[in-house]
Amino acid sequence: MKKDQQYVTPYDFKGKLPLRQAIPLGLQHVLAMFVGNLTPILVIMGACTAVGGGEELAAIQVSLLQNAMLVAGIVTLVQLFSIGPIGGQVPIIMGTSSGFIGVFNSVVGVMGGGVVAYGAIMGASMIGGIFETVLGAFLKPLRKYFPAVVTGTVVLAIGLSLINVGVNSFAGGNNNADFGSLENLLIGFAVLVIILALKHGTKGMTSSSCILIGIICGYVICAIMGAVLPHTALNAEGVEYTKAWVLNWDKVASASWVAIPKFMPVKPVFDIRAIIPVCIMFIVTAVETVGDISGCIEGGMGREASDQELAGGVMCDGVGSSFAALFGVLPNTSFSQNVGLVTMTKIVNRTALGCGAIFLILCGLCPKLSALISIMPQSVLGGAAIIMFSSIVMSGIQLVTKEPLSARNITIVSVALGLGFGLGANSAAIAGLPASVALIFGGSGIVPAALVAIVLNIILKEE
Repeated sequence: MKKDQQYVTPYDFKGKLPLRQAIPLGLQHVLAMFVGNLTPILVIMGACTAVGGGEELAAIQVSLLQNAMLVAGIVTLVQLFSIGPIGGQVPIIMGTSSGFIGVFNSVVGVMGGGVVAYGAIMGASMIGGIFETVLGAFLKPLRKYFPAVVTGTVVLAIGLSLINVGVNSFAGGNNNADFGSLENLLIGFAVLVIILALKHGTKGMTSSSCILIGIICGYVICAIMGAVLPHTALNAEGVEYTKAWVLNWDKVASASWVAIPKFMPVKPVFDIRAIIPVCIMFIVTAVETVGDISGCIEGGMGREASDQELAGGVMCDGVGSSFAALFGVLPNTSFSQNVGLVTMTKIVNRTALGCGAIFLILCGLCPKLSALISIMPQSVLGGAAIIMFSSIVMSGIQLVTKEPLSARNITIVSVALGLGFGLGANSAAIAGLPASVALIFGGSGIVPAALVAIVLNIILKEE
């Protein structure tokens, strides 16, 4: 009985949880971010190969994907528990950032592709990570430029930008030939309904683990469909393709049980043409991380993030990105997908999230575990993503409305979202600007919305 009294609830950040609770709650976070953690590496490796050939990269692709899981788990543990000033001790899951894809694609074009371009990306990421770490160390005196109306606007922009990603997954992934098919939509809808039913119709562990149970049910539904429905179909050109919801068990069977991660599989190249644009992007990433942490603390704990939490979180972003480059992995930053999971479930206990981080490390050491999660159909993930990403939007609204909605604050939010997010969503509108500016502003609505909100907050006087 005394032993039970040492445990806390999943809604307390610090303190131990029984493993029977902590493991499934942590596993939810792994499932929510697994695909997103690997996709940026696949995209950039594809770009390097397309521009200048990449036989060397093709040979180490599996190692890089394996390292991505290992690095995400280690950096997440640092964020949760901190090492000195590094780490905000906040309920944030870290992973490979997709925000750098636009900038890295330009680096690939400049460097001519191949392993040299990927090496230049690694070198620039090492320098950029150090640069962001320094920014984080001086974040406290800059905090006055990030009141609730600014961070709330950034969180809103993050949520709005992710909703489209969630819908894309819900329909099966737009890279798949059967995108938007009835089968994909039914799977996504079934997962969504199961999660809602468990979240609001049950109590205790089933309610807390609703995302995990919903995704497992999605696997089961896909397995049953695979037993009774055809796995292939013909596209408009008459070419046969495999349906997106089909589970590829051969990939799991062929994966090895244990593999040792390779240190520095790609030799870093330090080129100023890559370092400058990447460092600029790290400034943007720091602003996004401030928004992620603010949304996570507000949505999960019902309060504003402290200076120490924000500074430590941004410094962890920087150190984690430099550390990731040593293993050939793209920058590691806070994962907005998992912010949505925290704000929806209110599960913030770091023991639970730490179990998820340890599972990521195990995936990095055991490719078979990685393969099991990597075969998850997009529509299964999409059923959960719709709810999680919409929860981020609500966290942004909570932050914005923390202070009275004066005419000044309404102007900041409306102009930042309208002009900033609008330009980011329609990159063709800024096609005439210099390429460096278009890369920063056209890749995501988060960046311009954040910058517009910060500038307006400085210019417009308090009423």
